[in-house]
Amino acid sequence: ARIRAPVYPFIKPRTNPFVFEPRTNPAIFLYVDPAVTAPKFANTLAHELHHLGYASACPEAPADSAVAPGVRAARDWMSGFAEGRAMLAGAGGPDVHPHATSDSAERAVWDRDVALVPRDVARLEAFFTDLLDGRLSDDAARERGFTFVNTDSVPQGAYYTVGWYMATLVEREFGRARLVSSICDPAAFLSDYNRAAAAAAARGGPPPPRWSHALLTRLGPAP
Repeated sequence: ARIRAPVYPFIKPRTNPFVFEPRTNPAIFLYVDPAVTAPKFANTLAHELHHLGYASACPEAPADSAVAPGVRAARDWMSGFAEGRAMLAGAGGPDVHPHATSDSAERAVWDRDVALVPRDVARLEAFFTDLLDGRLSDDAARERGFTFVNTDSVPQGAYYTVGWYMATLVEREFGRARLVSSICDPAAFLSDYNRAAAAAAARGGPPPPRWSHALLTRLGPAP
């Protein structure tokens, strides 16, 4: 991966940071807030840098690929799990709370939403299945897909929480190298997560939610 981009401080109505044109002319825009602590700033910057590394390491599939449109659409929308990986990158490891540097309100929202991971895995699987079946227009897919990006007015939906949950479990069970190895292949990431969930369940305790075998089979190998 190549991580190189200018950082632009800015002020706007919404306070969220974001990356811009990560594949062509990468840049990071950071909202100016004097109340943000140095540890929180470092967490945010690491999160955004992870997105640039992901874009650098994972080229887009060619437009003339033989992959079926539904498979392509499902795989494209699964790239949203990069938000969860970026949460892990910002924290620095699976044993650090992803909002350790945040205020109590942000942390409470995260803890509430992480508790909904089993529900959100089911919701996401239904979305991916509808994409595979070709039941959603581009506009309908966009409208539904972005419900997994935001929680209330906070950019922290199921892509963040489910993605982080899966990434931390894979790293705990198999190590960071295994997690990194699937970064460009969402089907491999989901399969590794299922294996990690099975290993965790075998030790006892509440079994983590899993993706269905049917979904993973339909996604097929990486294009």
